[in-house]
Amino acid sequence: MTGKLGLDPALVARARELARRAGQPVVELARSHTTVSVERAVLRLAGVTGADPDGIPWVNRLVDAVVADVGLGHGVAVPVFDALAREQITDVTLLAQKAAAGSVRFAVPTGKAATAARKAARRAVAPGIRQIDRRRVERDRLIKRHGDPKQRPWVYLIVATGDIYEDIPQAQAAARAGADIIAVIRSTGQSLLDYVPEGATREGFAGTYATQENFRLMRAALDESSRELGRYVRLTNYASGLCMPEMATLAGLERLDMMLNDSMYGILFRDINPIRTFVDQRFSRQVHARAGIIINTGEDNYLTTADAVDEAHTVTVSQLLNEYFAHEAGLADWQLGLGHAFEINPDLPESFRLELAHALLARELFPDAPLKWMPPTKHMTGDVFRGNLLDGFFNLVGTMTGQGILLVGMMTEAVVTPWLSDRDIALQNVRYVLGAAGGFHEDFVPAPGGFIQQRAHRVLSEAVELLERIGEQSLLTAIAEGTFGIMKRPADRGKGLDGVAKHEADYYNPATEILEAAA
Repeated sequence: MTGKLGLDPALVARARELARRAGQPVVELARSHTTVSVERAVLRLAGVTGADPDGIPWVNRLVDAVVADVGLGHGVAVPVFDALAREQITDVTLLAQKAAAGSVRFAVPTGKAATAARKAARRAVAPGIRQIDRRRVERDRLIKRHGDPKQRPWVYLIVATGDIYEDIPQAQAAARAGADIIAVIRSTGQSLLDYVPEGATREGFAGTYATQENFRLMRAALDESSRELGRYVRLTNYASGLCMPEMATLAGLERLDMMLNDSMYGILFRDINPIRTFVDQRFSRQVHARAGIIINTGEDNYLTTADAVDEAHTVTVSQLLNEYFAHEAGLADWQLGLGHAFEINPDLPESFRLELAHALLARELFPDAPLKWMPPTKHMTGDVFRGNLLDGFFNLVGTMTGQGILLVGMMTEAVVTPWLSDRDIALQNVRYVLGAAGGFHEDFVPAPGGFIQQRAHRVLSEAVELLERIGEQSLLTAIAEGTFGIMKRPADRGKGLDGVAKHEADYYNPATEILEAAA
């Protein structure tokens, strides 16, 4: 028996092995398929930028033109760089513009022409990946210069007005008030756009559009705050939805530090096709691994649709699957911000002890992962005094169980989009709890054989049982049957399925080739 919970190491090892067995067929599926977003990410690394007069990115127009002529299964790199050679063009964006005008046709070359196109594609993509490498070195240098926050967990706060130029001063104010990580929430519905908007934006709804320029502007602003405050302030956005690989690529190019990147969130809560999602998440995680980005997974969302006690084991199963998928793609443990949440009904007897058991179980199953601890939302009633108290209990669990990333809860949850004053009160709550009980995890040890240990053992056992059932069918079948978050998502349905293709025998992706060579 190990740790504060006395978990059986053999049972923990069994759970990980079952997660590997459940996940491996999905990895094989991802390795043998591509998507339009994966191919667009490759072309972004090769330097395609900008959008047409209607706002459609040139990278979309180029991939669409290639698919119309030769399909998706060969990948777009070889047809594109073959066309560049034939047309005697050196600028890929110019080729996209000509293709959109119908003046360029694409083919799948063979022989020496194919070899030359492969070499040219790799030469074009390599500088993009080198830029990601430079941004990672730059981050390391700035952390060394400014320092990390003195305390753990890091304080994570959401800013999103819809207007990037309003977000920036709010983010800087939040950093001055104690936030260590600023998360810019995306505009409602952006995850379902099959393109990434261009430029700085001011018209988002309940969030701000994720664009490369918005990434650049916020990163520059938080670099100013880092210099002012003497600690490196991290920036978070989203690598999810239909453009997951492109978001990951842009994040690496603009030195974001964390990205929300869950293996099943888009499937369950945005009805995105499961195969599309698993293919996209593998490529995006390979990019995150290279960029040194910490991913945040979305298990907390399950508990907004399913009961947080009855379905606690599904969170553990998803965490184990996310860990397997992340490791397979090259991410290290320090990059795994595995998610879980304080979502048990507070009217339930012993709800606080149950929350402690679940949070400590996650901490002990993943000792080297930062873990992202999410605040109460489902049972916030609009009573701001009760809400502030619940958030205080949430903050206390975070420090008692040694969480790595603590998302600041808002007492106005379910009432309004937070005002600056709401954030200030919420940050006061966090500062008090972390200041008064910051080292509590060193002293907190549940009673041997007591309520908390028993609850953690039960959740782990139920997780193993569920993984065994998934292994008997398949993960895709389990998702189709509503195992996670009670959402039923069949593998042959969902948004984005038409943007998926099985690899042809001559499929080539220079970005994957470079990323996997370094793994």
